[in-house]
Amino acid sequence: MSERVHLIARSVPRAGQALALAQAMTSITPAVCGEPGCLAYTAHESQERPGTIVMYEVWENQAALDVHADGPNFRALAARVDELLGEPLAIELLHRIA
Repeated sequence: MSERVHLIARSVPRAGQALALAQAMTSITPAVCGEPGCLAYTAHESQERPGTIVMYEVWENQAALDVHADGPNFRALAARVDELLGEPLAIELLHRIA
């Protein structure tokens, strides 16, 4: 069984903060993609909820995700959560079936 961690992180912007949220997410993406154990880190905007950013992430293992969550790239974004998000960050872990 694979140790890889697949997840979707959904960020809903506070009113008036959609552009700032998108910029914040895309600004850290290149650096996060270079973090050890990051296999995929891509940003998408929801077609059903414009402004909502959906990140698709794949990490080599839970340890790599933990290092990311405690690292400077994610912390810089987390420091702006109250300013940018209108709802709590929603993380959905996935189990690959095919």
